[in-house]
Amino acid sequence: MINLVWLVPLFPLIGVFINGFWGRKLPRSVIGGLASAMVGLSFIVAVLIFFDLLRQIQADHHHFYHEVHLFTWISAGAFEANIAFLVDPLSTLMMLVVTGVGFLIHVYSIGYMDDEPSLARYFTYLNLFTFAMLLLVLGNNFLLMFVGWEGVGLCSYLLIGFWFEKQSASDAGKKAFIVNRIGDFAFILGVMLTFSTFVNLGDFEGNALNFYDLFQYVIEHPTAIPTWTFSLICLLLFLGATGKSAQIPLYVWLPDAMEGPTPVSALIHAATMVTAGIYMVARCHVFFLNAPDVLAVVAVIGVVTAIFSATIALVQTDIKKVLAYSTVSQLGYMFLGCGVGAFTAGIFHVMTHAFFKALLFMGAGSVIHALHHEQDIRNMGGLKDYMPKTRWTFLIATIAIAGIPPLSGFFSKDEILWYAFSSEFGHWGLWLIGAIAAFMTSFYMFRLYFLTFHGECRVDHHTKAHLHESPSVMTVPLIILAFLAAVGGFVGIPHVFHVPNLLHDFLHPVFAEGTERFMHESHGAASTEFLLMAISVLIALAGLFLAWNFYLKNPKWKEKYESALDGLYTVAYRTLWNKYYVDELYDLVVVKPVRWTSERVLWKFGDGVVIEGIVNGVAKVTVFTGQMFRLAQTGYIQNYAVSIVIGLIIVFSYFMLK
Repeated sequence: MINLVWLVPLFPLIGVFINGFWGRKLPRSVIGGLASAMVGLSFIVAVLIFFDLLRQIQADHHHFYHEVHLFTWISAGAFEANIAFLVDPLSTLMMLVVTGVGFLIHVYSIGYMDDEPSLARYFTYLNLFTFAMLLLVLGNNFLLMFVGWEGVGLCSYLLIGFWFEKQSASDAGKKAFIVNRIGDFAFILGVMLTFSTFVNLGDFEGNALNFYDLFQYVIEHPTAIPTWTFSLICLLLFLGATGKSAQIPLYVWLPDAMEGPTPVSALIHAATMVTAGIYMVARCHVFFLNAPDVLAVVAVIGVVTAIFSATIALVQTDIKKVLAYSTVSQLGYMFLGCGVGAFTAGIFHVMTHAFFKALLFMGAGSVIHALHHEQDIRNMGGLKDYMPKTRWTFLIATIAIAGIPPLSGFFSKDEILWYAFSSEFGHWGLWLIGAIAAFMTSFYMFRLYFLTFHGECRVDHHTKAHLHESPSVMTVPLIILAFLAAVGGFVGIPHVFHVPNLLHDFLHPVFAEGTERFMHESHGAASTEFLLMAISVLIALAGLFLAWNFYLKNPKWKEKYESALDGLYTVAYRTLWNKYYVDELYDLVVVKPVRWTSERVLWKFGDGVVIEGIVNGVAKVTVFTGQMFRLAQTGYIQNYAVSIVIGLIIVFSYFMLK
């Protein structure tokens, strides 16, 4: 079954061609069903591949990866790139997440986008997004990964700006595309440096773009390449990851991406795009482990992004913006896990986050759908009685992301915090900042839940009269995701409980060889792990309690604190509301200078004065010369005869004088 892995990306690609070329001629009911069926078929094949791989690993632990070569793509001297897919535990897990969660989002979209005129275009883009992400996670070499990397960037532009008639949506799409170009430029430089470094090694006999050829050489020859080379390669790759996975300083595109349809937000935040950077860092863990300074940078950027975005989410009132900043924060946790060498923990959080974040966005979409596109939580409240299925599933997702046991977010987030504290790459300061961000996460998520579903119904009378639960095509995916968000963490129960950690055992072959020289068992005792686990739970419950008191039980408490802090609160609130003025800073430091340089220097001077001056100058000289010669062309024979005589006199005079 593994040899049929090419079917997984092929099915969504078929959906792209059918809906892309003939979608306008198909019935609306067929368009969404076809797109969903293609991703569903990919998921079925992915499940079969998973069981086949699991069976082979159990039979022989040394053969945990397979490369399925389709054909040679580029061959030029020492440079060779193949269209080939890699099947190992890491790519298989990502393949299951992309196709499984992606399928539920496709089905949900059938109901959410029911009244959309450009339905074929929407599902074409959605299938293309899935195809690009599958290409990214399944490619066995850097160049094929880069094709998928650019593909998800293109699809994000198309889907974020799907309603391009709106200026805000058009601008958001362009912002996402341009910001990602910065990271992508660094990423391709990292790939080029990798190729040039390995292809010039005399004893390297593999393909200088193939993942396992590169990693196996590094494992067998750990000192063959200088540390500074690895550091530069990893810094360039990580800068690419900060663009795709929205980390400081390239996170600014993701909150604006909310201009796209809500299912698109679910797909970007849960199953595609933003997980690409995490996957790439985990895939290249052998490189990063040989650049410990860069690992420290990854951890610091991750934890700073986690708390930075969490503070902004505290005051946002757009239901999707809260979730967007939450995603940026959770991605920071994933990078923190990778940065302290706990790559399995980072991927574990990718998986659980896909469940509860897709559920949160789809739950938000259900609310927006019922409220006729109202997104301000200040205009909601009391929806629990009108939308019980949405309410309960949203609550499950909120508990999961807050890190309250036994739901999935607790296991994955707690494992990251534990390794941040106990790993040889970790530090108690990283744990502390991560723990504070976890408290904020619990607070702002329950704030969002209470303001949306509890308290007084602040919906206008006309909308309130038509409030209703979403159709089954939307609520069934919510229920499935709620189940996964609730129980998904049990595949990664910590070893301290002396039960099998199924996810760790499954991913162990991928990370074992590369990490055994660096990673040892965490140096903390079991009692310390239980203590930190208890602190994590108390932190999550404290956030819940504070949100419950401020926004549900005793709203006057919040008003008292606001009045007591007075000016300080106002300054802090405005700073967070305006997102630390980062967009304004970028506009001042980057956008305006670039625009001024483009307009004044490149356009008006470079193009208008220099280029047009040269072109127009040549034309004017040519015209002037022609006009001068035209004066000699009178058409009178006597004038020509005189000219000839004068010419002869000049010639004879020259030779006589000479």
